[in-house]
Amino acid sequence: IVYVGSVHTQHHRLAILFLRAQKNVLCEKPLAMNADEARDMIRTAREHKVFLMEGFWTRFFPVSEQIRTLLAQKALGDVKVIQAHLGFPMEDVHRLVDKKLGGGVIMDLGCYCVQFASMVFGPERPQSIIASGLLRKTGVDETASIILNYSGNRQAVFTVTMMLRLPGEALIGGTEGVIQIPSHMNCPTIMFLKGNRWEWPLPPSPEPLFFENDIGLRYEAEHVRQCLLDGLKESPIMPLCESEVIATILDEARKQIGVFYEGEDTTKGQSKNIK
Repeated sequence: IVYVGSVHTQHHRLAILFLRAQKNVLCEKPLAMNADEARDMIRTAREHKVFLMEGFWTRFFPVSEQIRTLLAQKALGDVKVIQAHLGFPMEDVHRLVDKKLGGGVIMDLGCYCVQFASMVFGPERPQSIIASGLLRKTGVDETASIILNYSGNRQAVFTVTMMLRLPGEALIGGTEGVIQIPSHMNCPTIMFLKGNRWEWPLPPSPEPLFFENDIGLRYEAEHVRQCLLDGLKESPIMPLCESEVIATILDEARKQIGVFYEGEDTTKGQSKNIK
């Protein structure tokens, strides 16, 4: 399998190259720069009958598995509210402030929050999307807040920023209980529910790590390996249809804030180059 971990703007080009060469692909999040590119990648993977998955490592942490189990058991009753905040001081990271490299906090951190809502509420497109943000002189978003209103009077609210460190907390509120993730909602190891505390310590790393909790990437890698052993062409936990929905939400949020990338239709936030 090929892991595509390049800058965001190269995900589509590189993934298409390998998919057409009959290679299975794990592509780092976000899957593509917009929904049109994502659909092209999905279509190509299916035409060539190879595996493709968007690399949201969050999905495969034990905390996320426990959340999905609790939701399936209706342990929270009817889930109505999701909140999350994620921020890191990253304005000195060149790729994040350069529009030509796909910079911006929505594409880098906001996608984690959107996939979180999608995991909890299900991979449906929200009935309404409201986004507001602050732009840098380079034209990328440095801080953004997004409200997703879903069917059944359910709402998800997020704030992401590249200007400062936030705890990374998240909350899932239901009529019979609230799940709290105190920190690192994109790579969680601790959660609380009804006075109970669950913790899944990360395994030790044989080598120094660049980012906190990086060893948790092994959960994603183990899942992809099992998918391939089972002959699957996509993940049942991070399916391609859901990646497409996430991409459409990110498109709309960027459009409302005014962030468009090279080759995109400024009226739609989609690529003009995909046929």
